Amino acid sequence: MFKPKAAFSGFSVNDLERTRKFYAETLGLRVEPEGIGLRLHLPVAGTVFAYPKKDHQPATFTILNFAIDNIDEAVDELKNRGITFERYQGAPQDDRGIMRKHGPPIAWFKDPSGNVLSVIEDSTKKT
Repeated sequence: MFKPKAAFSGFSVNDLERTRKFYAETLGLRVEPEGIGLRLHLPVAGTVFAYPKKDHQPATFTILNFAIDNIDEAVDELKNRGITFERYQGAPQDDRGIMRKHGPPIAWFKDPSGNVLSVIEDSTKKT
């Protein structure tokens, strides 16, 4: 019988130290070394494993979505921390890189290895 005790996701990176610094210092996550890689502790619960890969190819899809209360404040704060937001041709993004149509407001950025991340406004927030 398949009865897992836990589950976690993982993704590859091309520079473990730059990855550690970005996720710990820029994004403020708790990051711990584990085996050949890093364990990223996500807000509330859960972890993700980042591991070095010699022939790393960045994910072309969003690997992590960070749910936030206010996307405008989050984008401003992350820009102040040196993050550049992505622009996607054909996506109805505003001048700040936020797409406000087709679901909750979302903005995309990349980690040092080129993997795509996002901040997405929590649709369950109380107004």
